Amino acid sequence: MSDNPYTVLGVSKEASAAEIKKAYRRIAKECHPDLKPGDAEAEAKFKAAAAAYDLLKDPETRAKFDRGEIDASGQERPQQQYYREYAEAAGNPYRSGAEYGSPDDMSDIFAEFMNRRGQSGFGGQRTHEFHAPGHNLNYSLQISFLDSVFGASQKLTLPDGDRIEVKIPAGIADGQTIRLRGKGAPGYGEGPPGDALVTVRVSEHPLFKRQGDDIHVTLPITIDEAVLGGKVPAPTIDGRVNVTVPEGTSSGKTLRLRGKGVKKRGSDKRGDQLIELTVVMPDRIDDELKQFMQDWRTSHAYDPRKGMPS
Repeated sequence: MSDNPYTVLGVSKEASAAEIKKAYRRIAKECHPDLKPGDAEAEAKFKAAAAAYDLLKDPETRAKFDRGEIDASGQERPQQQYYREYAEAAGNPYRSGAEYGSPDDMSDIFAEFMNRRGQSGFGGQRTHEFHAPGHNLNYSLQISFLDSVFGASQKLTLPDGDRIEVKIPAGIADGQTIRLRGKGAPGYGEGPPGDALVTVRVSEHPLFKRQGDDIHVTLPITIDEAVLGGKVPAPTIDGRVNVTVPEGTSSGKTLRLRGKGVKKRGSDKRGDQLIELTVVMPDRIDDELKQFMQDWRTSHAYDPRKGMPS
């Protein structure tokens, strides 16, 4: 293991004091011997991080090291120390009496943990039971497009084989997360269990596309429907409806069906469905249609590209 304190903590030489402290706290949470008893590698990593932090947390000592005036051991300090000595060192966020904030922060949990430790009884050591919330567990759940629009209930299988019911709210979007309180990892001691965080993945639909709270669909129409207009059937997320195609419709024209989209968050109102019309040619152009269009072109010629730059 490197004896360079910056390398030990995984930070650059230009790291700020806050970055150094954050790096140390991260290693402490992962490798503290009281959480990983008997893990020699984790204990060694913790000791090295504690020694590195002791050297770099003091600006004067850090400056001396940077100038090459002291080595990584800091001269006067023994190179090998034990984590119990570092835990009560001045400035260490895990020492007894260290302040902490939200109990959801694992750094604060460790501060509380170290605060509960004391010295008395057999062997001069008394250890209080450690109570802390369990970890949150992350899952991914694939749902259909229409289930995301209207809401649904779906079973999720956990790693231990248990199945829990996930209620999917109407209007949930791809990538959003549902929190199931108390369905995470068990707590430590008498601590409460963590939560299950279920990230929703929405499958694509063959017809519908979602943009915000609106639903988009492309509707093919024939040449005669585009020219003459009329009623044509169109799919919506609520089922088929008839829409009016205006006379002389071109590809790209969009019809709006109000209230046929996705339910808006925190409201009973829904977005709209937007139907983009596209004119589709017949599979085969027969002689009759070809002759008709040739005659029409001769008598009704027009330039749809007029005004466009050449």
